Amino acid sequence: MTRYSGGLIDRSREITFRFDGRSYRGHPGDTLASALLANGVRLMGRSFKYHRPRGVLSAGSEEPNALVELREGARQEPNTRATMAELYDGLVARSQNRVGSLSFDALAVNDLLAPVFAAGFYYKTFMWPRTFWEKLYEPMIRRAAGLGSLSGLPDPDAYDRGYLHCDLLVIGGGAAGLAAALTAGRSGARVILADEDFRLGGRLLAESDPLDDAPAADWVARTEAELRTMPNVRILPRTTVFGVYDHGIYGAVERVADHLPVPDDRVRQTLWRITARRSVLAAGATERHIPFADNDRPGIMLAGAMRAYANRWAASPGIARDAPVAIFTNNDDGHRTARDLIARGARVAGVIDTRPKAAQTTAYEVFAGGLVTGTRGRLGLRSIRVVHDGRERWIDCAALGVSGGWNPVVHLASHHRGRPVWDQDIQSFVPGQGGPQGLVPAGACAGRGSTAAALADGARAAQSALTEIGIGSAAPDLPRAEDAPVRQAAFWHVAGKGRAWVDFQNDVTVKDIALAHKENMRPVEHLKRWTTLGMATDQGKTSNVTALAVMAELTGRTIPETGTTIFRPPYTGVSLSVLGGGATGPDFRPTRLTPTHAWARAQGAVFTEVGQWMRAQYFPRAGETHWRHSVDREARAVRSDVGLCDVTTLGKIDVQGRDAGLFLDRIYANTIATLKVGRVRYGLMLREDGFLYDDGTCARLAEDRYVVTTTTANAGLVYRNMEFARQCLWPDLDVQLISTTDAWAQIAVAGPKSRALLERIVDGADLSNDAFPFMACRELTVCGGLRARLFRISFSGELAYEIAVPARYGHALMQRLVEQGADLGVTPYGTEALAVLRIEKGHAAGAELNGQTTAAMIGLGRMVSRKKDAIGAIMSRREGLAADTRRLIGLQPVTPGQSVSAGAHLFARGAPQDTAHDQGWITSACHSPHLGHSIGLGFLEQGHTRMDEVIVAANPVAGETVELRVVSAQFIDPEGGRLRD
Repeated sequence: MTRYSGGLIDRSREITFRFDGRSYRGHPGDTLASALLANGVRLMGRSFKYHRPRGVLSAGSEEPNALVELREGARQEPNTRATMAELYDGLVARSQNRVGSLSFDALAVNDLLAPVFAAGFYYKTFMWPRTFWEKLYEPMIRRAAGLGSLSGLPDPDAYDRGYLHCDLLVIGGGAAGLAAALTAGRSGARVILADEDFRLGGRLLAESDPLDDAPAADWVARTEAELRTMPNVRILPRTTVFGVYDHGIYGAVERVADHLPVPDDRVRQTLWRITARRSVLAAGATERHIPFADNDRPGIMLAGAMRAYANRWAASPGIARDAPVAIFTNNDDGHRTARDLIARGARVAGVIDTRPKAAQTTAYEVFAGGLVTGTRGRLGLRSIRVVHDGRERWIDCAALGVSGGWNPVVHLASHHRGRPVWDQDIQSFVPGQGGPQGLVPAGACAGRGSTAAALADGARAAQSALTEIGIGSAAPDLPRAEDAPVRQAAFWHVAGKGRAWVDFQNDVTVKDIALAHKENMRPVEHLKRWTTLGMATDQGKTSNVTALAVMAELTGRTIPETGTTIFRPPYTGVSLSVLGGGATGPDFRPTRLTPTHAWARAQGAVFTEVGQWMRAQYFPRAGETHWRHSVDREARAVRSDVGLCDVTTLGKIDVQGRDAGLFLDRIYANTIATLKVGRVRYGLMLREDGFLYDDGTCARLAEDRYVVTTTTANAGLVYRNMEFARQCLWPDLDVQLISTTDAWAQIAVAGPKSRALLERIVDGADLSNDAFPFMACRELTVCGGLRARLFRISFSGELAYEIAVPARYGHALMQRLVEQGADLGVTPYGTEALAVLRIEKGHAAGAELNGQTTAAMIGLGRMVSRKKDAIGAIMSRREGLAADTRRLIGLQPVTPGQSVSAGAHLFARGAPQDTAHDQGWITSACHSPHLGHSIGLGFLEQGHTRMDEVIVAANPVAGETVELRVVSAQFIDPEGGRLRD
């Protein structure tokens, strides 16, 4: 192990892990990157385009190179930054984006083809010959696309989502973030402190500078301990705030159990929706590098990261603890790294400082005004070429720290199209005006990079934010800290003939930017897309500003004049699993159970999802080997005896008030206000554009009280539209609405013996045809006093009723009906038989009311009243809809035994089967057990005038063509005598 002394790791415990099949050792507190460096591993990945060997560049979420696949099997996770992967015992990681081994990648041949793969090559190449796209280019791109791989297996882990509210959200747990949280926490405000690291402290953990003459980690620990005692403060470590959204809402992902081999009984990640009255952005700054020839060797990293690995993780950046290390810098920060490395016992071969007047020291050799112009060592750095005082020399070193300055992390402040502004002192962009409302940048994120300045700025930002919402606060006593001025010299890249890498992950070089300039791709958004700069998983965090500087140099403009790209969420990658909040498999979406669900399950029912509900699809019995055997039996029972079906899922809306009838007249296309008390009317609802969107029934229970039923799928939509109309369109009407879908269990009792069955449970009510005719309704009691509602309506075409009782009694009512109807042949039936019965009767349902049909198309055009106005009525009479001559018809095969397929398109016999000759389509189809063959419903041009005509149904998906005869949509009892008896 190439460890320095000290560090913030637990040396009392040793844990083992594997990388590319080899076993290594580390300690709790390590990241995968720090542990690999401590084991002398510098080669960790391959670049995307040229598959060049790459090592770790940074120590945080900005890492572009060290991307790995973690875990095995179904838990395999690609594109994980080794710098963010918290080490645990048994961790398994693999390098990715390679063919063969990491040290011998067959696709490294791409590097030899670099002249062909210059910037914009894909735009130029893949356009010709045109025939090559589908057969050559697209397959080639698909094979090469991506970095890591997925297992293809279902994710076995659980994910969650949650909602949090606070007065102040502090994003970042470094110096500024801790000062802000402490200020707000002591004020009594509700505070959430979120940090993407597994340990609070930020850069304080990476530096050797003391706070109050003691290690900075001590002050961090004391501050965290105090915050954790405050009931108004919530600390979220391992949590990345990835996006800012409207109304003070922030998206955040907490990696709850990513640091464990298996989550056990915990969720793996939680997606938080945080609503904050104000927020402090204390996200810190990201160090930038300096491009020079061959600057991408494993072992070349950011100087600040090298310092972090030495101070926090005690990990040597070289292959051995005593291997020489060099620094290339244009600012004082590079010298800070050199001093810290020497204090840890490292050998510093020299500091190459681009500034001619860089201060000299006896601790190490300083090459003032020097440049690094080249490197050696393909799989790991061996030496660097230094030009100094006009002379060139090679310096042996195993690692090179590069510091080109620091870029404030402005990403979240740039959401909502916030534009960062240029700060000349630090030669970088800082958050500007016009970003997310209520967000205050602080610390290094705001360009205040010294520790003392960051602490003070964090407290100031919290006070300012709390004052805006009326909460008083006082700045805490802050520790003494270094307060060196932060200034930056403008030096962006080393000119030369070799390839100088700007974007490591996408293999974008200074020459690529120059080519984009030559080809007039100079606007920053064009530059980004032409070169693929900043388009990978690091989103240009380590490359954007440098690239803008190079383009500015080429155009002769300033960097702010050149501009910046737009930053969009997410700040770092977010897994689809956590975005779904664990909604997979049966949890994909909430399911609602009917009151008779337990009873149906006990009968062996097979269930299906219908909208949000689980409904019984059919009830198989012993000896029935195919689902259609069960469905045919259930449908026959309804036609011959009596059947029971739970229809609770139909939407139910109570409409009450003096103007309830007038209100419903405006909602329904047909007239409702004339409906008599105790009667039911079938109704149609239109969208504002005149198309049908729902049908159902409306029952009048009293002068000022109606019950509206809707289809299962549109229950929520209809209620929402009605509520909008009540509140916004006609607020002057005396009408009130309440959804009672869940309040009433409703069971359809259908078949010739349905009246006989109901008479056995209804308390004293006369159900004779004269006393309770078709389309009647009544409030009554059943089973000895249970209040109920009875509607005589039919979806099957048979004598039928729907009986509703309070939902808690639905299960008991179904049991009582089954018991009372045993001698009547009572049979429960599911949604499949329900569909068969309604198709046989020609009733339109969801397949026919798909948002593309009119009342005239289903044969109910006269129901759209011309005597009153209603939503969509006027638009339904516009020329385009009124001229539509497609009509609902029935279809049956000419040749017995052939099937009718829903979705097939209809053509005249002998006509070409193309779009120009398409005359309609089949909406619903089933096997009719009563007719003994397949039947269907569909829309056909002039269908109502083409009875008995033979047409052709073409199903190109299945490659089938069937001749069908046009018949009436009412296959069973077209006169309607059965349902009126």
